[in-house]
Amino acid sequence: MADMISMPNSTNVLIVGAGPSGLVAALSLLHHGYKDFVVVDAVEQGENTSRALVVHAATLEALDSIDCGEEIVAKGSKVRTFNISNRFSKLVCTNLSSLDKHTRRPYALMIPQNLTEYILGEKFKGYGVTVHRPCKVASLKMNENDDNLTDVTFENGKTITAKYVIGADGAHSVVRRMAGIGFTDPKTGEKGDRITNLNQMVLADIVYEGKDDNDLEFSSTMSPESFFLSIAMPNSFNDLLAKNGQEVEGQIYRIGAGVPLADGEIPHSPSKEYLQNLVDRFGPTTLSSDASVNPNSAAVRIKEVIWSTRFRTHSAIADKCFTRLGGDELQSATVGADDSTKHGGIILLIGDAAHIHSPAGGQGMNLGIRDAVFLGEVLIKHINASASQPSSVDADYMLREFAEERHKRALEVIAFTKNLLSVLGTPDKKISWLFPISATTVRDWVMWVGFKFSFMQAKMAWEMSGLGRR
Repeated sequence: MADMISMPNSTNVLIVGAGPSGLVAALSLLHHGYKDFVVVDAVEQGENTSRALVVHAATLEALDSIDCGEEIVAKGSKVRTFNISNRFSKLVCTNLSSLDKHTRRPYALMIPQNLTEYILGEKFKGYGVTVHRPCKVASLKMNENDDNLTDVTFENGKTITAKYVIGADGAHSVVRRMAGIGFTDPKTGEKGDRITNLNQMVLADIVYEGKDDNDLEFSSTMSPESFFLSIAMPNSFNDLLAKNGQEVEGQIYRIGAGVPLADGEIPHSPSKEYLQNLVDRFGPTTLSSDASVNPNSAAVRIKEVIWSTRFRTHSAIADKCFTRLGGDELQSATVGADDSTKHGGIILLIGDAAHIHSPAGGQGMNLGIRDAVFLGEVLIKHINASASQPSSVDADYMLREFAEERHKRALEVIAFTKNLLSVLGTPDKKISWLFPISATTVRDWVMWVGFKFSFMQAKMAWEMSGLGRR
């Protein structure tokens, strides 16, 4: 960690945010031999909670392209099958073997976000550079002497001047807000979002007692009122926690569950008792704490809660992820715009600063990392073109094309996660008075029949992997 005193007064590229997207953007620049950048983050210490958990094939391939994939793969757990059940029996078993012919990474890698950040941070330090913390952005304004530069001022009064400012500072991005960029739900579908059983959810990292820890498969459970998942974390997560002074004995699991709106608001940090109630109500009966319900005639209980959180599922996308601060509206992401007179420092958004959506399918961190990898290459091209061409020549088309492509990819992922969320969170209601059968019963039957066909399994594997929308 570097303090504010050691920060230079100017840099060509300022990266705001040192989560996965910000770190990968910096690593992508370093991979291409570029070091004239500064990375800042608002918090004193990074990688503090596990949050996102899955890294998919397309993201691993992108990380491979900047020599960052192997270290992450070495610390994660490779998952090749996904099981979806109701509370009593298995409905779907999706095998990822169909990806074998498309990628050298034909699996989903289970690795918590804080471990991913730690690995990326160590790689970053290996280049001899550090993150400046804590540096909370207070304002962005056009430089008085050069309107193609941006003065970024922090809460302590320190100012740094940059030609490029990359906002990788999350869903509540200060960079996005100060650049005047809107952030709204694209309302995929004519009627907008449906009310589902997953409008509010809980995530937690826990240790069970009474569970067979030899059974480490990825399992998810659909019920009339909710959706529940339980995923074994890699042992490397225990090692990271121990390194940070938190010794945890036993296999750690990530659990997640939708909480019906009728239950009221979820507590801020759900307790062990609250989480146990969700497991007993919505989890598979094999995890029930009631031995009379558990088919193994043994109670399984939550022994320890390491971390828990609540959230509401929603989606939003930035109006644009490339603009010039205070400049003309030439900064549209439209590729054909006339940019012969450029004004304002360049602002770029990646990761959650550019798009957010539900965690269905584990796509969020993946899309942000791919944004960052591809931005590094584009930014180097723009820097070189700007240096070698007269100012009258439009080099911004590169950034507009990048912004347009990433916006398109984000809309595709938002649509995918909304559709998946609506299926997994189907409310338990009758289809119509003509067909007095539960919608959840129909859903379960359709999935049970449909996923017996290999092409359906292959389609789902392809959609989850991200290989079709890098």
